[in-house]
Amino acid sequence: MILPSLFVAPTSSMGRGVFSSENIAAGTVVEQSPVIVMSTADRALLDQTILHDYIFEWGPDLNQCCMALGYIPLYNHSFNSNCEYEMDYDYNLIKVTTVRDIMAGEELFINYNGNWDDPTPLWFPVS
Repeated sequence: MILPSLFVAPTSSMGRGVFSSENIAAGTVVEQSPVIVMSTADRALLDQTILHDYIFEWGPDLNQCCMALGYIPLYNHSFNSNCEYEMDYDYNLIKVTTVRDIMAGEELFINYNGNWDDPTPLWFPVS
């Protein structure tokens, strides 16, 4: 499920991102998409490709990885994100929910640390 008002468009500094064509209220599920779960061995191979930048650690022990479908891989990072994501290990899904009201035309961001307000430095430089 992807909210019909969401669309992918170029950003000024991060390639592509996910935007909304309509206002969205806080607490709205904007996307719920399946994931393809892969093993630690698969991740070692993926880490050698461009897909490394789009996969998520997966599983209760984070010993697997997954490739999310839908728009999930295209949400950009912000320490002041306006969305959060939740992983459902039982059903192999990732859900994205707004944490504040979103204005039409605004880009939707997630915090790559997992918690929408986690200021821990990332594994790559943030501009």
